[in-house]
Amino acid sequence: MRARGAAQGRVGRTHRLDEAAQRDFKYTLGPYADPVLEVAPGDRIVVETLDAFGGRIRLESDRPSEILEMPFGNPQNGPIRVEGAKKGDVLAIYIERIVPRGDQPRGTTCLINELGGLVGTDVTAMLNDPLPEKVRKVVVDENWVYWSDRLRLPYEPFIGTIGLSPQIDSISSLVPASHGGNMDLPETRPGNVIYLPVRAEGAYLFLGDVHATQGDGELSGNAIEHPSETTIVVDLIRDWQINWPRIESEDRIMSVGSARPMEDAARIAYRDLVEWMADEFGHDRLEAYMLLSQCGRVRLGNMVDPNYTLSAGIEKQHLFGNV
Repeated sequence: MRARGAAQGRVGRTHRLDEAAQRDFKYTLGPYADPVLEVAPGDRIVVETLDAFGGRIRLESDRPSEILEMPFGNPQNGPIRVEGAKKGDVLAIYIERIVPRGDQPRGTTCLINELGGLVGTDVTAMLNDPLPEKVRKVVVDENWVYWSDRLRLPYEPFIGTIGLSPQIDSISSLVPASHGGNMDLPETRPGNVIYLPVRAEGAYLFLGDVHATQGDGELSGNAIEHPSETTIVVDLIRDWQINWPRIESEDRIMSVGSARPMEDAARIAYRDLVEWMADEFGHDRLEAYMLLSQCGRVRLGNMVDPNYTLSAGIEKQHLFGNV
């Protein structure tokens, strides 16, 4: 795909979008905010992100309900305007590096009222009382997440929320949909490239909500949220018609769907993957459909957001043959 990009694989200028330059973090993704940065295809951007709580939860004794004001969650850097991007193009975002920053313990996870996969929520209404609020602060470095004195988890960072502006809407940074958004997919990690459909002039890229690690589904509603320094390279693929986010790793391609119920998210992702296999790799659509029934793989991003997100993928060796 690098050969199809406007930059032809060349890296241009390096820009830094730190907290001071961002100044006002955004809580919706849309075309109405003024860009904080303008870049050319091929440029590198080093971004200082906040955690999903905007750094407001500082102590394990804090009560999220007294500190957080919904829907002001997942503060976003951006919008970043990309020169020459227009509707019908695709923005390719190469994730180069994610490192933690800020004072220790810089990682935060918590239980929040009416948020989670095993509790009643505002859209899954139950009479049960909410679970007690609980905050856990953890040390995070570039190798490990130190869960307790007895347990540490690998540092496996990824961008929880990344997306482009819709054509006319302004969508909450808590919501995943066809523009990207709060997908919470571990595949949006260093070494991979995300393809997002451009729907507004300039693309208007937003990103934030970086996770130090996360299990499939983000079950309790939060991962290990942490502030980061995230380095990306953006490129522009002209006149490539896609409708949903796509992700490519060294050995796999993946399509992303976000919807409720969860099976509709899976259907969106798998249908898009069939179309990708047919349009870009020469597979017959029905043959691709049958092949995916044998070797397709689904990853659950989140089962707690206003929409659920899944990716459907296939290993590249199955695209091209392995004998």
